[in-house]
Amino acid sequence: MKNVRKENLPEKICPVCERPFKWRKKWQKDWENVKYCSDKCRKNK
Repeated sequence: MKNVRKENLPEKICPVCERPFKWRKKWQKDWENVKYCSDKCRKNK
C-alpha cells in the first residue's frame, strides 16, 4: 500500500456501528479478517 493517497484506501463498513472505516497500516497483514472499526465495536458485537 505504498504511495496510495488517503482517499484511495480500501474501506469497509463496521457491522456494529454501520460506519465506514479505512485501511490502517496496523491492519496491513490481516486486512481480510478485520471486521470491526474499533475495540469498542468488537466488544459490543
